[in-house]
Amino acid sequence: MKDPRIKNLKRGHYADGTPLDDIQYLECKLILRPDEFTSPKGFHKFGKLVALAAKECGIKYNTRKAAGTRPQIREVEFFDTKDFRLYNNAFILRRRVRYEDGFPIGPPEIVFKFRHPNLQTAADLDIRPNISGKYRIKFKAEALPLKDKYGGYRLLFSHNVQFPINEGPRSDNTALPTLVSIFPPLKNIRTMHAKKIDRVAMVNHTIVEEVLQDIGTLDFGKGITANANVALWRTRGEHQKLVGEFAFEVKFARRSDVHKKPRKRVANFFIRLKQKSQAWIYLGATKTAMVYRLKGNPPRAHE
Repeated sequence: MKDPRIKNLKRGHYADGTPLDDIQYLECKLILRPDEFTSPKGFHKFGKLVALAAKECGIKYNTRKAAGTRPQIREVEFFDTKDFRLYNNAFILRRRVRYEDGFPIGPPEIVFKFRHPNLQTAADLDIRPNISGKYRIKFKAEALPLKDKYGGYRLLFSHNVQFPINEGPRSDNTALPTLVSIFPPLKNIRTMHAKKIDRVAMVNHTIVEEVLQDIGTLDFGKGITANANVALWRTRGEHQKLVGEFAFEVKFARRSDVHKKPRKRVANFFIRLKQKSQAWIYLGATKTAMVYRLKGNPPRAHE
């Protein structure tokens, strides 16, 4: 997707001389109303719209790999201060656990991200954690519908780091000073009171259960393919439906490697699917924002 908002980054480096990270992922998302997702049939019902939009745009859409698969279950928890200081400064901290046949697969995963509408601002922030273990950086351009109308789209730039919890330090990870030592970009939001240390806790005391269904693979040509999925977020226990999402993600080594034709096909497909699914779309929302606003007192955010 060629967009004037995705410009070439200014040459620069982080404090240790490492060149600035550049975008290697494009993720297109449609935030959906959760009403239809009462069973796996809802996921496949939206999949039919995906198939129609792909056909109209001349894009190959293959469902063989996803056929017969069952929904995946993931558990997601967000952590922040009582006054949402992380989120209000464009940071997101979450813990995620994948399940298979009712049991966790591996250790929980920690995800720390900085999400901002300005590409250069997102790139300039050194997201690397101060840990001795292994970690993975993902720098994504996220395309979403506009907040208040169905035409067009908006972009957020998400600079992420993720690692299994056992790769990080074994210490009091709820204390802000500890988090600042792990994630140096947080140093500007730390405050300490005379009698207590600021801490983070689970946002709105809510554990999110994510039900995610793979529905097919999109082929935009020139080697650019993407797996498509539909997900439902609901509260664990009460099973209160929060929001749905359709998403597909394109990965590339360098932006210059992506040919003009598949970029145009990605854009055309995303726009066409948005037109065909207006009745499903939840304007002005993100999954994270729905969790933060679950009990009122909405935060200020760059989303």
